[in-house]
Amino acid sequence: MAGGKETPRQRMIGMMYLVLTALLALQVSNQILQKFILLNAGLERTSKNYIQKNEFAVNIISSTVEQQGSNELDLPKVDAAREIRSMTADIYSYLEDIKQNLIEVSNAKTDEGVFKNSALKNVDIPGNIFNNNRVGYEMQEKLNQYPQEVSTLLAGIGVNMSFEKIANDADEIDLFKNDPDVRFKDYVNLNFVKSPIGAVIAIISQHQNEVLNIESEALRGITNSLGSFIFEADKLFARVAASSNVVAAGTKFEADMFVASSASGIEMKMTADGREVPVVDGFGKIEFNVAPASNYDDRGLAKRTLKGEVVVPIGGVDSLLTVEYDYFVAQPLIRVTSEVVQQLYAECANDLMIDVPALGSSYAPEFSVSGGQSVKGNRPGEVTIIPGSSGKVNIGVSSGGNRIGAVEYDIRGVPTPTIRPYIGETQVDLQNPSSVGQLRNLRIRAIAEPNFARTMARDANFEVTAGEIRLIRNDVPRDQVKISGESVAITNLLAQAQAGDRLVVIVNEVTRTNFQQRKIPISMNEVFSIPVKN
Repeated sequence: MAGGKETPRQRMIGMMYLVLTALLALQVSNQILQKFILLNAGLERTSKNYIQKNEFAVNIISSTVEQQGSNELDLPKVDAAREIRSMTADIYSYLEDIKQNLIEVSNAKTDEGVFKNSALKNVDIPGNIFNNNRVGYEMQEKLNQYPQEVSTLLAGIGVNMSFEKIANDADEIDLFKNDPDVRFKDYVNLNFVKSPIGAVIAIISQHQNEVLNIESEALRGITNSLGSFIFEADKLFARVAASSNVVAAGTKFEADMFVASSASGIEMKMTADGREVPVVDGFGKIEFNVAPASNYDDRGLAKRTLKGEVVVPIGGVDSLLTVEYDYFVAQPLIRVTSEVVQQLYAECANDLMIDVPALGSSYAPEFSVSGGQSVKGNRPGEVTIIPGSSGKVNIGVSSGGNRIGAVEYDIRGVPTPTIRPYIGETQVDLQNPSSVGQLRNLRIRAIAEPNFARTMARDANFEVTAGEIRLIRNDVPRDQVKISGESVAITNLLAQAQAGDRLVVIVNEVTRTNFQQRKIPISMNEVFSIPVKN
């Protein structure tokens, strides 16, 4: 990129772009498209951090020049830094407008802002916009003019830095210049023609990163070119720079606390909210776990203020500088996924996945349950809830010792099973008589409600355990036997049976065996008749 050695981050960004371009040239499969969207989200987060740091760098250049007495050799550098920031903001907005127009034209997002898988596969719209409508060629020209204009501006203030082009044709890229299949392609055809929308979005975001990276290097060059710093205690300002001033409870707050015009060789002491923080190269490294707030506003945010102190020696005397920094604690949202998430079945193993997306990889869940019991699963967030017999279940969610919140569910009774007579594996037709010989293999079964059987298979084991079967002739009972299981000994009844008789089945109780092998009786009052023939 610049005239000096590239940093590891710059090399990583360059390699990422080459990989993006290479995957497009190879016509990747549709399964990778969602990975481009994940990559795009990371690139956009990086851009936001870049913008914040670059804006801060411009302010540092301005305040440093002022504190050094506004040297006439350095004043033009302040104007140059501001102009570079303005140029960068313009081209960043230009790229963002193109990206948002692509998303809108392709209808790539739902009303909730979620990317549609079907839209991400479209390869015709990018070609039409960037090739047919010439948007890609205009974009290439602007992207390649930007590093030239920055280099020219730096040269005018005595900073010798040069930057390479951003938007290259295939024959200008080492990966492709010797490949006979793609080396003839220009920038637009290489990146956008027959390329899926998901990949094109990521490429535009990558270009935004490259623009911001050039700006960052240019501002660093200007900063390094400024005259030596002279401490003037009445003009020193302490500052805090954080990656974000909105953090989720349970995650780490990370920021730099520093004196705006720090100097090497000066030993400083810093504290944040009364805690001493390590100082590296003049920057205090702040890191702590953020506790949940007791109250959140209607946006789900709670304001907090970090109070810091910096002790810096000026002229042999320690001077105390104070700083206050406002940040916001975001209320973490608990997301529960399950086939039975609306209501939990009583005395059953209800398998849930409880996640707090805002915590990311730091999520280390612990669950407390009232109105039931819990069993942790093998993966973070997996939990089995066993509710009591009725009422509600309240599930408290914590992570890393910090309480996140709770979710509450109604306890739903287990659906009553259906009683059906079977001969072997065939259900008895109650509308037509069955022969005595067939009825010797009579089974009375309790059939679980289909949805319950599908979602709660470990708990959907039912058996008829109480009732009776009566032999009825001309509406007069002749004999009866008790039911104590699926199979019923009715040989004596069948020996007395005649054509036109009926077997009346009365079921008084069904027993469910739950996942813990516990027997749970269920009262029933099910009656039906089976007509008999010889």
